[in-house]
Amino acid sequence: MKPNKNISNNDFSKLVETIQNINKEFVLQTKKAVNINLTLRSWFIGAYIHEYELNGNDKAKYGDKLLTELAKNLKQIKNSNRRQLYRYLRFYRFYPQIMEIVPPLFLKYIPENIESPIVGAVSPQLHFSPKKLISTLSYSHFDLIVDIDNEEKRAFYEMETIKGNWSTRELKRQINSLYYERSGLSKNKVKLSKVANNSVDKETIELNIRDPFIFEFLGLKPKEVMSESHLENELLNNIQEFLLELGHGFCFEARQKRILIGRTHNYVDLVFYHRVLKCHVLVELKLAEFTHENIGQLNTYISWYKENIMTDDDNPPIGILLCTNKDHALVKYATAGMDNNLFVSKYQLELPKKEEMQSFITEKLEEIGYE
Repeated sequence: MKPNKNISNNDFSKLVETIQNINKEFVLQTKKAVNINLTLRSWFIGAYIHEYELNGNDKAKYGDKLLTELAKNLKQIKNSNRRQLYRYLRFYRFYPQIMEIVPPLFLKYIPENIESPIVGAVSPQLHFSPKKLISTLSYSHFDLIVDIDNEEKRAFYEMETIKGNWSTRELKRQINSLYYERSGLSKNKVKLSKVANNSVDKETIELNIRDPFIFEFLGLKPKEVMSESHLENELLNNIQEFLLELGHGFCFEARQKRILIGRTHNYVDLVFYHRVLKCHVLVELKLAEFTHENIGQLNTYISWYKENIMTDDDNPPIGILLCTNKDHALVKYATAGMDNNLFVSKYQLELPKKEEMQSFITEKLEEIGYE
């Protein structure tokens, strides 16, 4: 919408509308700029790894351990572990045509020996221009698509994502639901497409600052972008103080602790180490009624801690799930397969009683004004 720059002819409603449109446009342009730069950065990393594998003077020294050694030396760069470096490499190899639209500012970074881009064998009609690709797909989209070895299948999901304006979550859901395979078997592909795009999770205009690739690319910390609602923040603040003041050995470690399980980023609300029990205690808050999915999620976190964080001198980690709605609070302990009798006899002696925590949460809800 073209703004009306003659303010003298505008009424108040026009002023509001103009400011809203200006904000919308600048947010959109900022989002595009961040996404494009992140995509180009990832592409360049892949390009340099590819060129080194072909022409590096000492490439034989590293061989199959190249990405492992490279990851060790790039720890200061977020999202540069071995697996992610391999994904950057695949990204470059699958999308060499992006070189065609590298802005003049970044042309100096193109490796000297880089080959001219050769697009795959799939019909050109199925390929979007590189400009269209990087202006409409975020790197998080590409990071899902590079898992696909079949070129035609990649082109299919590019087309459907752009056509349907899918969010990364929606793209992941459609891939996992075998949409491409179902489309190939379907006699009425148009109808299937309409069904698949009914009530989909669409990309929004706002900059998705929660996207792990974006906030790490911008140098932000998880707690800066994973902020809870005001109510959740208030409750977590109070719960943290409550547990520490009990004097039973709780030592605070982290808030909104980010853990990577498979390819999914997860955030544990509160993490403590209990010096008496010699184990980690994970606390999850849900402003909702208890569901088995909640306890399952917490048990998954516990299992991850047991496998990746627990040391030989530690006891198995445990979890505290706090669920609350407008009527009551509920506290449940999670043990991820630990013998329940052992848990009750050994651990609950040092942990706060459920009734005590439930009473505390209910009291704080009333103070905060949760109606």
